[in-house]
Amino acid sequence: MQVHKSVIKRARQNKKRCLRNAATKSRMKTLIKNVHTAVVAKEGVEISLSEAISAIDKAANKGIIHKNTANRKKSRLCQNVQTTKQQTG
Repeated sequence: MQVHKSVIKRARQNKKRCLRNAATKSRMKTLIKNVHTAVVAKEGVEISLSEAISAIDKAANKGIIHKNTANRKKSRLCQNVQTTKQQTG
């Protein structure tokens, strides 16, 4: 790696951004897992679903995940919840 000031600053910024993005992705994945556990437990599904969708949208707006990826994740979550509702319905 070169020793220019701009290169050093860029590396420092990338490290901070990487940590921030990792935290956001981790939170999003945790909330998605919470939806799956709520579906199995059949309680608190709507609340956990809305939290997960909100986290997915925030990640997409910040550019952490692509908008199509966000839409796919939301669609699959909602589809999972709907099929479970119909089976128990």
